[in-house]
Parts: sequence; C-alpha cells; structure tokens
Amino acid sequence: MTGKAGQGRPAPRLTVRKTYKLYLGGAFPRSESGRCSPVTSSDGAHLANVSLASRKDARDAVAAARKAFGGWSARTAYNRGQILYRIAEVLEGRREQFAAALTDALGLSRADAAATVGAAVDRWVYYAGWTDKFTQVLGGANPVAGPFHNQSTPEPVGVVAVFAPQGAPLLGLTSVLAPVIATGNTAVVVSSERAPLPSIDLAEVLATSDLPGGVVNVLTGRSAEIGPHLAAHADVDALDLTGAGEAAVELEEAAATTLTRVLRPGPGSDGGEEAWRGTDPGTSRMRPFLETKTVWHPVGV
Repeated sequence: MTGKAGQGRPAPRLTVRKTYKLYLGGAFPRSESGRCSPVTSSDGAHLANVSLASRKDARDAVAAARKAFGGWSARTAYNRGQILYRIAEVLEGRREQFAAALTDALGLSRADAAATVGAAVDRWVYYAGWTDKFTQVLGGANPVAGPFHNQSTPEPVGVVAVFAPQGAPLLGLTSVLAPVIATGNTAVVVSSERAPLPSIDLAEVLATSDLPGGVVNVLTGRSAEIGPHLAAHADVDALDLTGAGEAAVELEEAAATTLTRVLRPGPGSDGGEEAWRGTDPGTSRMRPFLETKTVWHPVGV
C-alpha cells in the first residue's frame, strides 16, 4: 500500500488496539451485557476499555469452573506442578510486557515493575513445587487407640471465588490464585477494579500454558456488582476475600446462606505490589481451600 500517487511512500499504519475481554472456560468472550468501561493510567491517560461482567457472566464462570474441577483435581500432583511451572516459563518470556503494563497501571518505576514481575514468576515456581508436597505436610497418619490405621488426606474443596488485591494486580493476584489451583481447586477471579489490565494479560499466559480451560476464569468489572452473586452462589465452595475491601463483611454474610467457607482479608491485603513482595506464602493460603478426608482401616484382618 502506498501513499499519494507518485510519491511511493507507505501510508502511516494505524495501531491495532487490544480488546480486553473476559476469560471464561478457556475462551475470551465479551460480556453478555455488551458493556465496557474505560481504564486510565496512574497519570489519568486512557489505556483501554475492559468488559463489565454481569451476573450472567458470573454464573457462566462458576459453571465453567465446576465443569473443569473433576478433571483438574484428578490430575496427578506432578502434572499440576508441571503446568504451574509452564505458567512461570511463559510469564518469564513476557517480562517486558508486564513490566510496562505495571508502570502504566500503577506508576511504578521500571526497576520496581521489573522486580514485581520477577517476584510473580518466582511465586508461580514456588507453588509449582508445592503441588506434590502439601499432602505430606498437611496430612498424615494419626495415632489411634485400637486395632486400626487412621490416615488423613487433604483434598481440594472445589470452586473458589477469588477477589484479587486492588493495588496488586499481578503479584498480589498470583499470590492468591496460584495456591488455589496448586491444590487442585478451580477458580473464578474478580480482577482488580482499580487496575484490571494485568489480570487479562495474565489470563493470556494461562491460556497458553497447558492449563485446561475453566480451571481459572477471570471477570473484569465492578466487584460490588458481581461479588454478591458469587458469594451467594450455591455452587461456589469457598471465597477468598483478600481484595474485597469494605464489602468483605457483607460478602461473608451472603456466603453463610450456603455454608461457603471464607478466607477473610488479612493484614496488608490492601497493600501494593511492593507489600506482596515481602510476604512469606508458606501453606497459609493453601490450607483454607482444602478439606481433610480421614480413612480408617482395620489392622490384622
């Protein structure tokens, strides 16, 4: 394609702007409501439009997570670890993109943004290593009085609705999401409302990392709108309210109607990416989304 006749110069090309959609069941659909909302940078510049998830989108996300749960929880711990490590590999290959996104979204310096992305990669590797170890740490043989052998084994609880930290859209999100799926659960993520773009970028990493569709589903939009529907949903087994902010109490009350287990926001939950770099994950974020199955066997029979 050339410019004006006789000049032979190429016409200036238009930038192909990215369309940020939801991530449901391994695909990237628009919200069924057709709504979107502008996202601005830390200095007020327009970055993109994101889909505003609706109540139906939330229901679809839960259905996708429930459908994926059986296959994901049945995979070997070794295989889940391989997939989480692959997520780290793909994220490592896109460090520059994520660092630039964090700089735009949060106003971080390039050095801090790069350090945050590196910490997110390391955290995926960390939880990849836990997939075949948490059973031994959190389970084991129990002493009993009688001719029995008693064994307790932690098992995934099911579908977990995760409210991402508002000021930490990459490392904070990784810190609350990775332990959920490392233990065999599936997730519906309500992304940071303040800075939603890194969550969809991370969804693209998940989609190209051998993670089965539906294991993680990402909703962008207003957490006050879609949060209550997830909290009261009968097919949601647990809530991580880390990023729910002041709405956490109301969401916990809604979850009580279906006996959904809840992880309350802890100290520093509303901190930025730098605060999450200083956290020691341990098993504290895996234990709440496991339930213990105890089996008794007679001895000498």
